Amino acid sequence: MGFYDHCVKDAHGEDISLRCCEGKVVIVVNTATGCGFTPQYKELEEMYEKFHDRGLEIIDIPCNQFGSQAPGTDEEIHQFCTLKYNTKFPQMKKSDVNGANELPLYTYLKSQKKFEGFGKGPKAAMMQVFAGKGNESDIRWNFTKFVIDRHGAVVARFEPTHDMDELSRCVESLL
Repeated sequence: MGFYDHCVKDAHGEDISLRCCEGKVVIVVNTATGCGFTPQYKELEEMYEKFHDRGLEIIDIPCNQFGSQAPGTDEEIHQFCTLKYNTKFPQMKKSDVNGANELPLYTYLKSQKKFEGFGKGPKAAMMQVFAGKGNESDIRWNFTKFVIDRHGAVVARFEPTHDMDELSRCVESLL
Protein backbone atom coordinates (compact mmCIF):
# COMPACT_ATOMS: atom_id res chain seq x y z
CA MET A 1 0.00 0.00 0.00
CA GLY A 2 1.49 3.34 -1.05
CA PHE A 3 0.87 7.01 -0.30
CA TYR A 4 -1.92 7.38 -2.86
CA ASP A 5 -3.81 4.41 -1.41
CA HIS A 6 -4.56 6.29 1.82
CA CYS A 7 -7.44 8.54 2.78
CA VAL A 8 -7.69 11.28 5.37
CA LYS A 9 -10.75 13.00 6.76
CA ASP A 10 -11.20 16.68 6.08
CA ALA A 11 -12.25 19.04 8.87
CA HIS A 12 -15.92 18.15 8.14
CA GLY A 13 -15.30 14.39 8.49
CA GLU A 14 -15.45 13.63 4.75
CA ASP A 15 -12.99 11.08 3.34
CA ILE A 16 -10.38 12.56 1.02
CA SER A 17 -8.47 10.10 -1.15
CA LEU A 18 -4.82 11.01 -1.55
CA ARG A 19 -5.16 10.00 -5.20
CA CYS A 20 -6.11 13.67 -5.61
CA CYS A 21 -2.41 14.43 -5.04
CA GLU A 22 -1.06 12.20 -7.82
CA GLY A 23 1.55 14.04 -9.85
CA LYS A 24 2.06 16.68 -7.14
CA VAL A 25 4.69 17.30 -4.49
CA VAL A 26 3.07 17.01 -1.06
CA ILE A 27 4.00 18.11 2.45
CA VAL A 28 2.12 16.25 5.19
CA VAL A 29 2.48 18.04 8.52
CA ASN A 30 1.05 17.47 12.00
CA THR A 31 0.23 20.83 13.52
CA ALA A 32 -0.88 22.51 16.72
CA THR A 33 -2.16 26.00 17.43
CA GLY A 34 -0.54 26.48 20.85
CA CYS A 35 3.01 25.28 20.16
CA GLY A 36 6.31 27.14 20.06
CA PHE A 37 6.55 25.98 16.44
CA THR A 38 3.07 27.31 15.48
CA PRO A 39 4.66 30.30 13.66
CA GLN A 40 5.81 27.77 11.05
CA TYR A 41 2.29 28.14 9.66
CA LYS A 42 3.48 31.47 8.20
CA GLU A 43 6.39 29.84 6.35
CA LEU A 44 4.23 26.92 5.22
CA GLU A 45 1.66 29.35 3.80
CA GLU A 46 4.42 31.30 2.04
CA MET A 47 5.66 28.05 0.46
CA TYR A 48 2.12 27.13 -0.52
CA GLU A 49 1.54 30.48 -2.21
CA LYS A 50 4.92 30.37 -3.95
CA PHE A 51 4.75 26.77 -5.20
CA HIS A 52 1.09 25.74 -5.34
CA ASP A 53 0.70 26.69 -9.01
CA ARG A 54 3.77 24.55 -9.77
CA GLY A 55 2.25 21.50 -8.08
CA LEU A 56 2.73 21.74 -4.29
CA GLU A 57 0.02 20.53 -1.93
CA ILE A 58 0.15 20.78 1.86
CA ILE A 59 -1.93 18.47 4.02
CA ASP A 60 -2.31 19.93 7.50
CA ILE A 61 -3.32 17.39 10.14
CA PRO A 62 -3.86 18.99 13.56
CA CYS A 63 -2.80 16.75 16.44
CA ASN A 64 -3.28 17.14 20.18
CA GLN A 65 -0.84 14.39 21.27
CA PHE A 66 2.07 16.67 22.20
CA GLY A 67 1.51 18.80 25.27
CA SER A 68 -2.22 19.15 24.46
CA GLN A 69 -1.27 22.06 22.20
CA ALA A 70 -4.21 21.67 19.78
CA PRO A 71 -7.12 21.60 22.24
CA GLY A 72 -9.79 23.29 20.11
CA THR A 73 -12.40 21.82 17.81
CA ASP A 74 -11.61 21.40 14.12
CA GLU A 75 -13.57 24.60 13.42
CA GLU A 76 -11.74 26.57 16.14
CA ILE A 77 -8.37 25.39 14.81
CA HIS A 78 -9.36 26.32 11.26
CA GLN A 79 -10.50 29.79 12.35
CA PHE A 80 -7.25 30.35 14.25
CA CYS A 81 -5.12 29.37 11.25
CA THR A 82 -7.03 31.39 8.69
CA LEU A 83 -7.31 34.49 10.88
CA LYS A 84 -3.77 34.51 12.30
CA TYR A 85 -1.79 33.03 9.38
CA ASN A 86 -4.20 33.39 6.42
CA THR A 87 -3.70 29.72 5.55
CA LYS A 88 -5.26 28.50 2.35
CA PHE A 89 -3.94 24.94 2.22
CA PRO A 90 -6.34 22.15 3.23
CA GLN A 91 -6.71 21.35 6.90
CA MET A 92 -7.84 17.90 7.91
CA LYS A 93 -9.65 16.55 10.96
CA LYS A 94 -7.63 16.54 14.18
CA SER A 95 -6.05 13.08 14.45
CA ASP A 96 -3.46 10.99 16.27
CA VAL A 97 -0.08 10.44 14.61
CA ASN A 98 1.25 7.87 17.13
CA GLY A 99 -0.24 5.01 19.08
CA ALA A 100 -3.23 2.72 18.85
CA ASN A 101 -5.44 5.33 17.14
CA GLU A 102 -2.88 6.78 14.75
CA LEU A 103 -3.96 7.46 11.19
CA PRO A 104 -2.93 4.65 8.84
CA LEU A 105 -1.32 7.36 6.71
CA TYR A 106 1.08 8.10 9.57
CA THR A 107 1.83 4.41 10.06
CA TYR A 108 2.87 4.38 6.41
CA LEU A 109 4.84 7.65 6.47
CA LYS A 110 6.78 6.62 9.58
CA SER A 111 7.63 3.26 8.00
CA GLN A 112 9.20 5.13 5.09
CA LYS A 113 11.20 7.75 7.02
CA LYS A 114 12.34 7.15 10.57
CA PHE A 115 13.22 9.73 13.21
CA GLU A 116 16.89 10.70 12.79
CA GLY A 117 17.19 13.33 15.50
CA PHE A 118 16.37 16.98 15.98
CA GLY A 119 19.63 18.22 14.47
CA LYS A 120 22.03 20.59 16.18
CA GLY A 121 21.68 23.83 18.07
CA PRO A 122 19.82 25.07 21.14
CA LYS A 123 16.30 24.22 19.90
CA ALA A 124 17.39 20.72 18.96
CA ALA A 125 19.03 20.17 22.36
CA MET A 126 15.94 21.45 24.14
CA MET A 127 13.65 19.21 22.07
CA GLN A 128 15.83 16.17 22.72
CA VAL A 129 15.23 16.63 26.43
CA PHE A 130 11.64 17.88 26.21
CA ALA A 131 10.26 15.42 23.64
CA GLY A 132 11.85 12.44 25.33
CA LYS A 133 12.35 9.09 23.78
CA GLY A 134 10.17 7.03 21.51
CA ASN A 135 10.62 4.25 19.03
CA GLU A 136 12.70 4.86 15.92
CA SER A 137 9.79 6.01 13.81
CA ASP A 138 7.51 7.87 16.25
CA ILE A 139 6.58 11.46 15.61
CA ARG A 140 8.26 13.30 18.47
CA TRP A 141 6.52 16.68 18.30
CA ASN A 142 4.23 19.05 16.43
CA PHE A 143 5.23 20.28 12.96
CA THR A 144 7.02 17.15 11.77
CA LYS A 145 6.89 17.34 7.99
CA PHE A 146 7.03 14.54 5.41
CA VAL A 147 7.75 15.39 1.77
CA ILE A 148 6.29 13.17 -0.96
CA ASP A 149 7.47 13.46 -4.56
CA ARG A 150 5.33 13.52 -7.72
CA HIS A 151 5.44 9.70 -7.88
CA GLY A 152 4.19 9.12 -4.32
CA ALA A 153 7.58 8.31 -2.78
CA VAL A 154 8.29 9.66 0.72
CA VAL A 155 11.60 11.41 0.08
CA ALA A 156 12.25 13.38 3.26
CA ARG A 157 11.26 13.92 6.87
CA PHE A 158 11.85 17.27 8.54
CA GLU A 159 11.58 17.57 12.29
CA PRO A 160 10.14 20.83 13.70
CA THR A 161 13.64 22.07 14.58
CA HIS A 162 14.94 21.73 11.02
CA ASP A 163 15.45 24.85 8.93
CA MET A 164 12.33 25.81 6.98
CA ASP A 165 14.54 27.12 4.15
CA GLU A 166 15.93 23.59 3.79
CA LEU A 167 12.35 22.29 3.49
CA SER A 168 11.60 24.92 0.86
CA ARG A 169 14.72 23.98 -1.15
CA CYS A 170 13.75 20.30 -0.98
CA VAL A 171 10.26 21.04 -2.25
CA GLU A 172 11.50 23.31 -5.03
CA SER A 173 13.98 20.66 -6.21
CA LEU A 174 11.08 18.23 -6.70
CA LEU A 175 8.82 20.61 -8.64
